Amino acid sequence: MGNEEYGSWEDDDHTLKNDATTYAAAVGSSSSNGYYQQIKAADSSVLVGVDVNPGNNPAWDPTVLAGSKYDFVEYHYYPQAPSLESDAYLVQQAAQGLTTSINALKAELATAGKPDTPIYVGEIGSVYTNPGKQSLSITQGLYAGQVLGEMMNDGVSRATWWIGFGNCNGTAGNDSSSLYGWQNFGGYNVFADGPTDAPCAGSGPIGTMSPTARAFQLFSKVAVNGESALSATVNGDTANVRAYAATHSGGTVLVLFNVSQTATEQVAVSLSAQNTSSDVSVETYSKAIYDQSQNNVWADPTTADMGAQNLPLTLTLAPWSMNVVIIK
Repeated sequence: MGNEEYGSWEDDDHTLKNDATTYAAAVGSSSSNGYYQQIKAADSSVLVGVDVNPGNNPAWDPTVLAGSKYDFVEYHYYPQAPSLESDAYLVQQAAQGLTTSINALKAELATAGKPDTPIYVGEIGSVYTNPGKQSLSITQGLYAGQVLGEMMNDGVSRATWWIGFGNCNGTAGNDSSSLYGWQNFGGYNVFADGPTDAPCAGSGPIGTMSPTARAFQLFSKVAVNGESALSATVNGDTANVRAYAATHSGGTVLVLFNVSQTATEQVAVSLSAQNTSSDVSVETYSKAIYDQSQNNVWADPTTADMGAQNLPLTLTLAPWSMNVVIIK
């Protein structure tokens, strides 16, 4: 119901604007008629959600979660403010910050007596407005991939990146040399709008995938209906390694991130009660692949079929890379 109604930047025609009690009453409760009841009367199958903002507006969530009816809650996550972007923070910490917020929201729902309420991440990005060069860089791609892993582990069943097509920001954002990347423009969108979009024409022909879109492409092999998230553990010097795992068609799939910009990372992958595999494949998107965009080449991930392998399996992860490892 509404969009970010906790924020003064959103329109609100009530006398008391962006107020939690007013919002909860408008949505409706178990003892009052509101939008929730009217929507259900029109179509009982429609799911109705409420805006939440854990940790940022202390009065909003407790009032709304306890005082209104809803089938799910909807959360937006943007860890950076414009002009304050940091590659190190985005690649190494920002995705894990989402889990901190999700855990805070779960605690709020438990307090409200609704602990099993689905959490949807209706918007997610790296910077909440005015995106610059980071939005087309490998750095945002690595953040996006880790975010998908965090949400898989957190039990978030639905998430939407803001946005697919049509929101080029041109040169208006942060294009500082302190940020890694070859573009002098940015955009909210993760697919190129094509050569007619002059401010972002260097992002390739229409539909070309940015590193962020590549993260979703690779993760489509991991977040699969009917499969289950697993705990991922890798051995070695893993300070710069982030790992996620799931079942995969009778085997296992791991997503391994090297969050170091300059160093390769060697890791050992093992599976409990398994010493050999019938087949191992590794699909990788890395800084080196993204770097080809300096020459307007937006290359695909690479794929290596390693065949049958003994476990533990030793892998070398390229700097700033996302690696999908399928073991059968």
